[in-house]
Amino acid sequence: MKSLRIPFVLMALAFAGVAWGQQTPLQTADVEQQMSADEFKAAGLDKLSAQELAALNAWLQRKVVQETAKATESAKEEGRKEVVEKNRGFFDFGSKEAIESSIVGNFDGFAKGRQYTLENGQVWEQIEPASLAGVRKTNPKVKIKPGIMNNWFLQIEGYNTAAKVRRIK
Repeated sequence: MKSLRIPFVLMALAFAGVAWGQQTPLQTADVEQQMSADEFKAAGLDKLSAQELAALNAWLQRKVVQETAKATESAKEEGRKEVVEKNRGFFDFGSKEAIESSIVGNFDGFAKGRQYTLENGQVWEQIEPASLAGVRKTNPKVKIKPGIMNNWFLQIEGYNTAAKVRRIK
C-alpha cells in the first residue's frame, strides 16, 4: 500500500497543475522521471519489469487525463452556480427559489422607492406602493419570492403583506 502512495501524490499534483492551466511534468514524463532514484526505490517501483512499469505509466497518464477532465467540468459547473446565485433577482436570472436573508438595520415599513439592503449584500428597491404601517423592526428576517414576469416580492417575517421590489445591486 505504501508503494502506491507516491504515484498517487504525483497524480494529485498533476491534477492541481492542470486545474490552474499549467502543464506539469507528469503530463509529459513517466513516473521514474518524476521521482529521484531513492524515491523510486523506496516506493518499490524498481522491482517492476519494464512491461509492468510501462503499464503503470500508461495507467497514470490515462488517469490524469480522465481526472483532469472531471475536475475541469466540476470547476466550470461550480463557476456557473456561483454566477447564477450571485445574480439572482436581476431580471429572470437564477433559480425560482425564494431568497431568505435579513434587512440590515432598521425597517420602518414599506414605501415606494425605499431601498432595502440585505445582509447577503443584495440591495432591493420597492417599485410599487404597499403599506405596512406602524411596523418598526431591527434586522428583520425577509423572504423575497419570485413572481411571474420577472417580478419579485419582499415579505417581512411574521407579516402577510408583500411589496413588489426589484434588485438594484
